[in-house]
This record gives sequence, C-alpha cells and structure tokens, in this order.
Amino acid sequence: MLLSIALAAAGTLASRRPAAAPSRKAASLPQGPRSVRLPSPDNPLVAIRLLFQVGAADDPTGKEGLAALTAAMLGAAGTQRRSWSEVLDALYPMAADIQTYGDKDTFVFEGTVHRDNLAAFTDLLAEQILTPRFAKEDFTRHRQDALDYISKTLRGNDDEDLGKQSLAALMFKGHRYGHPTAGTVAGLKAITLADVRRFYATMFSQDRLIVGVAGGYPDGFPESLAARFSALPAKGKPRRTLSPPPAHNGEVVIVEKEARANAVSLGHPLTITRADDDFYPLYLAGSYLGEHRTFNGLLMVELRQKRGLNYGDYAYVESFIQDGGTTFPLTNITRRQQHFEIWLRPVPPQTTVFALRGALFELDKLVREGIPAAGFQATREFLLHYLDLWAQDPSRRLGYAIDSLIYGKDIVAELKARLPSMTKAQVDRAIRKYLDPKRLTVAIVSDNVKTLRTELASGKPTPMSYDTKDTPAEVLERDKATARFPLPISASRIKIVSAGVMFEK
Repeated sequence: MLLSIALAAAGTLASRRPAAAPSRKAASLPQGPRSVRLPSPDNPLVAIRLLFQVGAADDPTGKEGLAALTAAMLGAAGTQRRSWSEVLDALYPMAADIQTYGDKDTFVFEGTVHRDNLAAFTDLLAEQILTPRFAKEDFTRHRQDALDYISKTLRGNDDEDLGKQSLAALMFKGHRYGHPTAGTVAGLKAITLADVRRFYATMFSQDRLIVGVAGGYPDGFPESLAARFSALPAKGKPRRTLSPPPAHNGEVVIVEKEARANAVSLGHPLTITRADDDFYPLYLAGSYLGEHRTFNGLLMVELRQKRGLNYGDYAYVESFIQDGGTTFPLTNITRRQQHFEIWLRPVPPQTTVFALRGALFELDKLVREGIPAAGFQATREFLLHYLDLWAQDPSRRLGYAIDSLIYGKDIVAELKARLPSMTKAQVDRAIRKYLDPKRLTVAIVSDNVKTLRTELASGKPTPMSYDTKDTPAEVLERDKATARFPLPISASRIKIVSAGVMFEK
C-alpha cells in the first residue's frame, strides 16, 4: 500500500499557506513507497523522480564512496536484460535520459520524457533500479571515474569545489558528513563488487523510497509506477544516527596546490533546517548577505562591485549544490543537519586576507547591528519575485514537492506565505541566535601558503591598494577598518595540507 501526498499544480502550491507536516495517521499506514503527485493535464511532458533516503552518511567506515558507487551502478550501468550501451540505445529515440545525483542523505534518479514515450521510459527506469546487472566492467568504470574525480579533478582542476570539500572535511571532522559524497581514495579502493551488491540489497528499500511524478501523466500512472517498486525489500537497514557536529572554532586549513588565485570557504554548522520556523527569517538574512550568483547580496556589492576583488561572493544557510548552469540549487539535497557557509572566489593572493576580513567585517556587523531596514525591505521584495523562478519546469516543481514531504514544510510555499508579514525583528533574532563569527572554520586553496599562514597568524593589518586613483573616499575609509578587523583565528590551529593527500582516507 502506498503512503502518498497529492499536491496541486505549481501555481496553487506556491500561493497557499505553508504545507503541514505529515499527520500521525498517515505515518501509521502500512509501509510502502511514498509518492508525490503534481498533475498538469495539459503538459505533454512527464517528470519522474525516484528519491532514496540513502547517501554518503550511510557509507561504512573504510569504504567511503560505497553509496555513490552503488547509485551509479543503478542509474548509469547495465541491467540484467541490457548492457549499458544497449540502455543508451534504448533511451536515444525517446529524447530522454536518466540523471543520477546525490549527497549525504539522498540519491535521486530522475528524468523527463514526452508522454508518448512514458511507458517505454518507465519500463527502462524500473529495469535499472529493480534488475541491475552489476557487471564487472560497469563497476570498474564507475570506481575509476570516482577515483579520477577525487585524485585529478578535485585535487587538481576544481579549486572552488576543493575549497568547499576541504571546509566540509574540517567542519564535520569525525562526522558522517565529513568525507566527499564521491568517497575517498582509500575507501574507493577497498570497495568490491560484492560490497555494492550487499549495499543495494540492504539499503535500497521501499521505506527509504519516494516516487514522484509531475506533468501530463494518465490517470492511475503514479499508483502503478510506485507499485512496481514493491519488488524492493519492504524495509532496509536503519538509517545511521548523526552525532552533533564537532566544534572547530578558529581552525584553518590551507590546501597547498598550484593556483593563480585563491578559493576561500568559511562556515559553521547550524542546528536548524527547513523544518524549523526560524529557518525562513534566517534564509532572508543569508540572501541579503550573498544570494548565489546575483548582485543582490551585500558581499557581492562590497567585495566585487565596489572593490573588484574577485568574481563571486555568496552566503548560504543550507548546503548548496548548483543545478547545472543555473543560479538555482539542486532540489532533493535534504540533509538532516545543515550549515552556514560563505564562498569567496577566486581571490588574488595579495588580497586574500583582506577579502576574508571584508567578509568577516560584514558578517560581524550584521550580527551586532542586525539587517538594515532598507536591506531587509529590498531583500524581501527580491525574494518574493525570485521565488517564482525556482520551479520553472515540472521536474524542479516535483523536486520541491518531494523536499516538502521530507521536511514537512515546502520552502517555496513557506517563503511566499511568510515574507509579506516577516519583520526585521524576526530576522535580527534569527541572525543573533544562529550566526556566530567566532565559531567559524576556514578553508583556503592556495600556492602561497607560507605567506598566507604568516598573515593569518600575525593578526597584523592587511591594507588594500588599488590600481586606479578614483576609488570613492567612503570605500577607502571602510577599507581602513576592514584591514584592522580582528580575525577569529587561532594561530596554533592553522594547518597546511598538500592537495595531493586530501581525501586519501
């Protein structure tokens, strides 16, 4: 029997009052795959999402990367009936594909197809999940891809992600979120095909599955699709309990690698998620500080627009993974524990500490003084319009609907309902309660490590200079205070690590 939630089309969903948490009555029904439905009869496209509440937090110690490798063996490998190349051949005439992605607590298999090809696409998707081939050649390919990502792409070519992953490794050291979702070098090398088979058999179960369908699907389709997955075990292994994140206040890791500019990440764990009422005023504060890839954020204006320090300066109050080339996050990254984070990148070596001080200066001012009234009004107005862009297609609308089932609150509907009556006092209270510059940890990717460590440890002012002579006087005056701003860093806790050994174990 299905535990389901039927939701209205996107326009109605966004305009109604905040979604209620699943009732006790619903939770007591016989277990089975839960389902989310977003009907849109006039839409010729159908979006399907299969979300398993399985992620890197479920990786066994010493075999980090097993969850991601298993998901890859389901979403991008052969089935008992077809090889991987035959799967691709079958997808081609449908003008569709099966995308697989995941994080610490979830993995998603999703695709969008014209309803004329819905039956064939559904058959293929179910075949992938229910009858995986687990061929040795697919296992070897995906494990090598993961090793290459860690050892070559992450360590060598993607400084932005290296900074983010290095911060996470420090911020969640000893925690189940402390390693990359893709795994570690030693963990991946220790994984066998037999491990993948066991993990699939014990973790990919009906009680961990949510089946989502949106668009112009025929009557009865969501029920029949979810029923197909009754072939999975009814219950999997219990989810691993998460311990509270450790405190690493004032700790810094400098990752040494060849780099023309430095990537800076700083943050600390949070005690709330979208399930909490305080999350929504805190979200407005994060948007004011640094909305992703927009000039709406304070950091972007102060560090890039006014000073030309770098390309992007953003802030987040939950884990953010960009959805392709958009400015929006992937949906279904529903972590049980979240964190606050600021990204500064790429920053020239000679201005790195000044840029770090600039971000800390603005954060400290925000915590001490609260959000300016004008900034509050402008950010609230921005978000009320920007929210409409978050769910532009059936797949993203479906993603947010599934998120709302997990958290008990729909972020789009909640913000739409709360923002008009939200007050500056509510935002200020959330800022003071949850954001603390003294709790921050910092990760910097750089090839100028000795000079950088000396500057960070000394605490001496780091004055800013400009190539042009027309810098406004108010900017120069603010720079003086920024250059002297005390760093919440312990000199004895600055560690230099070679990129070549990051994520080895």
